[in-house]
Amino acid sequence: MSLDERFNNAAAAVKELASQPSDEDLLELYALYKQSIVGDCNTERPGMLDFKGKAKWDAWNGKKGMAQDTAKEQYIAKAEALIASIGKK
Repeated sequence: MSLDERFNNAAAAVKELASQPSDEDLLELYALYKQSIVGDCNTERPGMLDFKGKAKWDAWNGKKGMAQDTAKEQYIAKAEALIASIGKK
């Protein structure tokens, strides 16, 4: 199975977790997903009162410089770890 197929399968599996992961885990998944799909952060940081948007932007920007294939591998590993600890529906 190719890296892209494994990545897409992991992205689909994360949507079927038995319960909501922690905010920290969700931010990590978000950042790795965005880095995998888009690459380095290409938007401006959200305004002062957009706490959720800033957290997501900071998480994604923290992956700056990471290769997209590396981000996909890390996303797959994170998804597999969450599935192992939380389980699927």
